[in-house]
Amino acid sequence: MARRPLIWQLFPLFMLVSLGCLLSAGIYASQTLKRAYLSRSMADLESRARLFHELLAEPIRQGDRDALQSRCAELGKASATRVTVIDPAGAVIADSDADPETLENHKGRPEVRAALTGELGMSDRYSVSTGKPTMYVAVPLTENGKVVALVRVALPKFTYRGLLVDNAVQIGVGFLLVVGLVALLSLAAARRITDPIESLRQGAERFARGELVARLRSSDSTEMTHLADAMNSMATQLDERIRAAENQRNELEAVFASMVEGVLAVDTNERIININTAACAMFDVARERALGRSLHEVMRNAELHEFVETTLRSRGPCEAEIVLLHPGEQHVRLHGAPLTDAARRNIGCVVVLHDVTTLNRLEAARRDFVANVSHELKTPITSIKGYVETLLDGALEDHDAARRFLATIGKQAARLDALIEDLLKLSRVEQEGDRGGIELHDGTIQDILELAVQTCGVRALAKDVRILLKAEPDLRVRRNPELLQTAVENLLDNAVKYSPEGTDVHVTASRVNGSVVISVHDQGCGIERQHLPRIFERFYRVDKARSRKLGGTGLGLAIVKHVVRVHGGQTSVESVPQKGSTFSIHLPESIPVRQQLNVV
Repeated sequence: MARRPLIWQLFPLFMLVSLGCLLSAGIYASQTLKRAYLSRSMADLESRARLFHELLAEPIRQGDRDALQSRCAELGKASATRVTVIDPAGAVIADSDADPETLENHKGRPEVRAALTGELGMSDRYSVSTGKPTMYVAVPLTENGKVVALVRVALPKFTYRGLLVDNAVQIGVGFLLVVGLVALLSLAAARRITDPIESLRQGAERFARGELVARLRSSDSTEMTHLADAMNSMATQLDERIRAAENQRNELEAVFASMVEGVLAVDTNERIININTAACAMFDVARERALGRSLHEVMRNAELHEFVETTLRSRGPCEAEIVLLHPGEQHVRLHGAPLTDAARRNIGCVVVLHDVTTLNRLEAARRDFVANVSHELKTPITSIKGYVETLLDGALEDHDAARRFLATIGKQAARLDALIEDLLKLSRVEQEGDRGGIELHDGTIQDILELAVQTCGVRALAKDVRILLKAEPDLRVRRNPELLQTAVENLLDNAVKYSPEGTDVHVTASRVNGSVVISVHDQGCGIERQHLPRIFERFYRVDKARSRKLGGTGLGLAIVKHVVRVHGGQTSVESVPQKGSTFSIHLPESIPVRQQLNVV
């Protein structure tokens, strides 16, 4: 059904009411004027009748019908009125408009009957002779109390209607002016009602668009003013609640986006309704692409799909662990829980994804460390225990064997002591480095490198290996001299161990892209490529038998890595099997105090 504006519903109604009232008033006024006009016409006719009665009295008494007829014709012509003289028998004696001989007896006429009684006779009826509605007034002429004749005057009734017809143009123009005025007043009245409503509608649309700071103007109407005040109050409350909801949403979004754990929410049809940045990174998808789409379209992982289905079916929390292979191998622990609305109806589920790859790796490293430490400690202890038991069983009597056994026991004890010392040193570096307890001071590294070369020189000389040092002058870093020297000595010790006799070990220090790089290059057996990523792990050995034979504890490179990390640097290694290896320490260069002052 077509809807019309309110103004075009009110305007016709006002017009109909106004025109109805106008027509009713017009008809009433017309009838009143008609009655007044007829009454006045009758009074006028009565006056004429009485006047003509006096003027015709003498000719009537004389009985001169020709003079009477002539006189009636003159009076009728002068007054535009029909004048008739009638005798008591009803016969017409004279008439201004017709030949009396042709007229019928008028005794039966109402006005004639009334006048024959001596009273004034009046009548408003249809004239048989003229064929028109006519008003009649008859006045009796008496002598000695006896009616001797009647003087009757008549006026056609259509004179009133003719008056209306003659003034039809003026009446029509006036009617149209009144109708136009009524239309303008009706339109103004309708607009006075609809304009405040239209203003409220526009204000409501602004509120719907979110322009809640706008306010509606008050109207002259009490009801409209109350409605505008109510809507303004509603807008104020909505604005406050929306701002509070937006703040809460922004806070939740900030928390949601900054969570390290991935969060995934799906509805009962397994369509994604929300996902945070961490979950997008885990599955390598864009958030905009994932929202609103099916989980099976976005994330192609059968274990995840099965877990979500299980969570949707369950009424409590669920847990599982899956492995993601893209972009790299990740171990992810899943925690799922149902989502319910205010009516406690199930609307989906939320899944929290914890990346436990690092934890698993650390746990594996811990297990390997415990196993390696146990193995490394058990080997010398078992050897010491076996030789002691052998000595107690009688080998003490054989002095040569006893001396050889005791020498082996001493070597294993020294190895055990070196292992424990390296473990303590590594633990101290890690703990103090994490707590920030290791103090670093600005200084050169030339003296540290020279002391490390001197310390390892004795062992190198015994193996006929030369250590060659080449360092750029004035290289400065923030360092702890003792720890940095220990790291360089460990690298030199390994280089000397694995270098053939008669070869050289090169120690260099130089500036490379704003960093100080300390490199130790040997000409030993080298390391296979697959071992390089794990070479700095605790107790990791490329050749375990050879490493133990050479007296290594398996912790030297791990100590180097942690010492360098405390100094804010990093380690690297390059190696070619059968050609040698190069271990490097990269440290951030320090600017001398004088140079800093000059720069400032």
